[in-house]
Amino acid sequence: MKKYNLITATILAAGLVGCGVQNTQTSAVAQTSVSAPGAPGEAPFWAYAGKTGIGTSFEQYQNGHYSNEAPTGKVSKVWFSIAKGMITETMFGLIHQAQIKDMQFVVVGKDFTVTEADDLDVTIDYLYKDDKGRPLSLAYKVVSKDKQGRFSLEKHIFTDPDGQSLFVRSIFNTQLDGVKAYVTVNPYINNNGLDDFAKTTEQGLVAWQGDNYLSLQGAQPFKQTSVGFTGVSDGLSQLKTTQQLTRVYKNTGEQSGNVSLLAELGAIGENSQFDLTLSFGNSEQTSFKQGQATLAKGYQAVLDNYNGKGEALGWQDYLQSLAPLNNMSEQTADNGKLLYTSAMVLKAQEDKTHAGALIASLSNPWGETVSAKTGSTGYKAVWVRDFYQVAMAFMAMGDNATAKTAFEYLEKVQVNSKTPGNKGDTGWFLQKTHVDGELEWVGVQLDQTAMPIMLAWKLHQADVLTDAELSDWYSRMLKPAADFLVEGGRANILWNDTQITPPATQQERWEEQEGYSPSTTAAVIAGLITAADIAKMAGDEVNAKRYLATAKSYNADIESMMFTTEGNLESNATDGEYFIRIGQDKDANSNTKINANNGREGFNKKQILDGGFLELVRYGVRDALAPSIVKTLPEYDDETLTDNLQVKYSFEFTDGSGTFAGYRRYGNDGYGEDEVTGANYAQGGKNSPGQRGRVWPFFTGERGHYEIAAANANNTLDATKQQAIKNSYVKGLEQFANEGMMLPEQVWDGVGVNKAGYTLGEGTNSATPLAWTHAEYVKLVRSLSDKQVWDHYPVITKALK
Repeated sequence: MKKYNLITATILAAGLVGCGVQNTQTSAVAQTSVSAPGAPGEAPFWAYAGKTGIGTSFEQYQNGHYSNEAPTGKVSKVWFSIAKGMITETMFGLIHQAQIKDMQFVVVGKDFTVTEADDLDVTIDYLYKDDKGRPLSLAYKVVSKDKQGRFSLEKHIFTDPDGQSLFVRSIFNTQLDGVKAYVTVNPYINNNGLDDFAKTTEQGLVAWQGDNYLSLQGAQPFKQTSVGFTGVSDGLSQLKTTQQLTRVYKNTGEQSGNVSLLAELGAIGENSQFDLTLSFGNSEQTSFKQGQATLAKGYQAVLDNYNGKGEALGWQDYLQSLAPLNNMSEQTADNGKLLYTSAMVLKAQEDKTHAGALIASLSNPWGETVSAKTGSTGYKAVWVRDFYQVAMAFMAMGDNATAKTAFEYLEKVQVNSKTPGNKGDTGWFLQKTHVDGELEWVGVQLDQTAMPIMLAWKLHQADVLTDAELSDWYSRMLKPAADFLVEGGRANILWNDTQITPPATQQERWEEQEGYSPSTTAAVIAGLITAADIAKMAGDEVNAKRYLATAKSYNADIESMMFTTEGNLESNATDGEYFIRIGQDKDANSNTKINANNGREGFNKKQILDGGFLELVRYGVRDALAPSIVKTLPEYDDETLTDNLQVKYSFEFTDGSGTFAGYRRYGNDGYGEDEVTGANYAQGGKNSPGQRGRVWPFFTGERGHYEIAAANANNTLDATKQQAIKNSYVKGLEQFANEGMMLPEQVWDGVGVNKAGYTLGEGTNSATPLAWTHAEYVKLVRSLSDKQVWDHYPVITKALK
């Protein structure tokens, strides 16, 4: 590790600035010190999780892998995000390896200093769109306006598809004299905010941790540079109090910490333009070379390459390769804008070292109150359940190559005899992992063990997997999974030492409760019946019969274990008969309590509703008009229930065309902001009893899928019904998207203290964009286009007759 001399020298500001640029503000003597004081700086936290944009370059596969030899050339492994108008977490290497918290521009006048974190009027749009307004790449234009009218800032943001650089063009406009622009970057090298060093060089600024380097440089030399410890010696406090840098620092010395980079861009007036790169590499020299190469190519060449204009292969080419999109667009209410965006957002959330590794979201939920002292993947990780939804969406929009590559990736996250720390049984799939397969959470969720089998069956039906390939995967991955769904076994890995006895699951799809869950059981039955079909094709008749018999046995017990006929909800719509969310015993009519979770006390299981029963219909385990399904709908839709137990909430379309439905995960959900204090979820590292899970937009899609199934069951899915579903459920999901067309995990439901000032239906700070939400939207549009549910498995319905 390089160390620095702590001797301090003082020189005149004119000598520091150089480059012949005159200081238009009141002249002052600036001091330069070799090393910045104040290590380690203020405590680091992640950025706001409600992203209005994410981006990375499109890269093609070569034989199911990302390769520099593919037609798209050198693989760029840079991802960025945008929140509140700012560039936030930017990743390099693996998709979860954040390298910065944020990059902000600062405007300084004679008597004011404004940062992008201040309250500006912000709009976001796409740089490249077709004549219908549909985005053709994940390149953004962000315009921020000072509320006092003193200046405006326009940023163009994208990556270099053939390099390891983020390209940022900033365009300032002001009518005032004596105004300067600065840029500041808060590095979080290698995914944490406390272990970094920084220094200034003639080329620009650099920060590093170990052999991970980040550099900031411009097409024009910086007028002045400084580094320091965030919140102590980073220079911002000087600019805010005196509008000048009175002391600058060359490096951050021998102690690592939460460091910041600061550079003066220069005086600004009308259309003052500065091109910058944030570049990455495993050495200082490599990092600077990456940025220099990007800047040498220039703005237009890099953007055209990113977009896929001319001979370049980029995002436009990816969209053109998705054959179903045009027909699907006819079933959207916005001419396909969100559909095109969703296609790119889903593809952008795949790792490029481990092809097929699909993450849940390029965000850290409630990030600005989550400590970044140590590394955290947040949602930038693999959950097989979310993963399945996204893989099915890739198939729906015509990208079978990514769906197949994703399926093949799953072998990496299945528990086997070589899984680190495993002392138990095998065949099940890990709860949550890094994209490289590193273990993170190790609970057993039986739906996550069933879904890879279901995905394999769908891929085979679509002729994406051949008979020979499917037979091979059956013996390698699918049979061990199906065996676990039949036999269960001992999970004994890290903290988890638990006997699993299907269909009871250690965790249902919300990862919070053990027991008998309608949604989990639907997946388990679907997994076993598709496994039986695969086994038969592979010549394993004995296990084909065993899997099918077990599925039928589980199916026979669904209502007795999960459908109460003695419900105790105080509901105007109830007859006391409905599916419960989950139970930890086999009697749906017992009065047992389910476990406390997320700060909420445990309730009688018969008081907790959720939409999991609709998955029974989606997969084909129950007919849409089955009595147990139909009887549950009134309670599920009852908006007169007490707020804590209410699941459905109605929202108004902004165009005044009526209302649409949104749903919480379940009654008594505590995974959200505190309704009493307005604090973020688990703020300060502890749960609170007032925490409240809000409405999740993808349930609007799940309900839309049910309406398609029900209309088919009634033979009423005509053009009028199709239009009605489009104008309620499809349009409703579109309404939940933010200005950048990112779909959130949760939206504000209007209950409790609104500390953040959300509008009704606006995405909260949980996680945006959520891949699952975008996937559900894509699948709903495909289902409506096909007039049948995309995730439906006819083989299941046939087997259970």
